[in-house]
Amino acid sequence: MIEKCYVNLEIDFDSEIKRKFEKVYESFSKLTTSHKIWDITSAHFQDRVATRSSAGTIVSRRQVNFALKAVPYIKSDYQALYMKNANGADIYIYPTFIVMYNNENNFAIIGVHELNLHQTYTRFTETETVPRDSKIIGQTWAKVNKNGTRDKRFKSNYQIPIVRYGNIRLSTQTGLREEYEFSHYEFTEEFGKAFREFQSEFRL
Repeated sequence: MIEKCYVNLEIDFDSEIKRKFEKVYESFSKLTTSHKIWDITSAHFQDRVATRSSAGTIVSRRQVNFALKAVPYIKSDYQALYMKNANGADIYIYPTFIVMYNNENNFAIIGVHELNLHQTYTRFTETETVPRDSKIIGQTWAKVNKNGTRDKRFKSNYQIPIVRYGNIRLSTQTGLREEYEFSHYEFTEEFGKAFREFQSEFRL
């Protein structure tokens, strides 16, 4: 009997809030189709002069997936905006609250007004295959001089593409800190704008 129990969540919007949330839903659906989505698990600065690299930050990332998906035991008119977390609780965003979920015994609930969502872009020196939906915005070299030109002392020096990726950072005062990168920048920008407009309805 316990296994069959669930929370039935019914959400009654006024027309303007409903319109804004449906825009969030639509833009998030597009975002899930990005060819690559990465969870940024760590980042640290490096000495570019010592390494002869054009990249000032070393990033560790793990590919994850986003989807429309419900938390177990919650039934709602809307599926949650699901964000896989590579090194912690997964994130489920419902219209008025967010669930940080590991399992039925380990979860937390956050008000949607508590979430800070910062959307921008990243110039990423891509040493792996460039995703098919990304835009190359420049080139650099594996080994560079201080001014960014090719270091000719290295015979096997080769060019590396600089790619524009979408970036979203999520944070709360209670300790949530997550950062994601997306191969499709335009979808990232569209979602960030839609979410901020929706969230403004919950902030005084």
